[in-house]
Amino acid sequence: MVSPLLTLLRQRDPEALAATVKEHSRPLYRAARAMGFNEQQSEDLVQDVFTVFLQKLDEFEGRSELRTWLFGILHWKMRERRRALQRDELYDSIDPSFADWFDGKGHWIDAPEDLHRLYASKEIGFAIDECLSAIPLQQREVFLLREVEGMESKDICNNLGISNTHLGVLIHRARHKLRECMKAKGWQ
Repeated sequence: MVSPLLTLLRQRDPEALAATVKEHSRPLYRAARAMGFNEQQSEDLVQDVFTVFLQKLDEFEGRSELRTWLFGILHWKMRERRRALQRDELYDSIDPSFADWFDGKGHWIDAPEDLHRLYASKEIGFAIDECLSAIPLQQREVFLLREVEGMESKDICNNLGISNTHLGVLIHRARHKLRECMKAKGWQ
């Protein structure tokens, strides 16, 4: 069954379209900025997402949330943009102390503080931004989608075309690198 919002969007209802853009453009922009794109590139990416959104709206079946679909479009647009700007970073070395930070189930042994509260501070926000920009792109992307945007693992895996196991490895590597970088900057 098609939702009433999706019906309005498919009819190109101006109010529904405006509300959708207003609701989703800021999180999409924030995700693009966090992935290392500058302000102009991020704005362009968000505009590209909504262009594809309008072009493919009639094909969207509504089986996932609209937000999930939009972030999936953003992911592909960011990949296209990265390919145009530089070669993707595919591999990185595995730090031997990596396993020491997590228990047998893959959870932090000594969990970092709440990132949302920390990010609110300009000083710590700057340090987090610097550390995030040093994390390889794929790790940074899954970390931001999961930890900042709160997307479900299955949605991230579907959007990025990766397995749940690979997602877990990428998130854990990103957490480890973020933690090490923040410790090096004097933040616990």
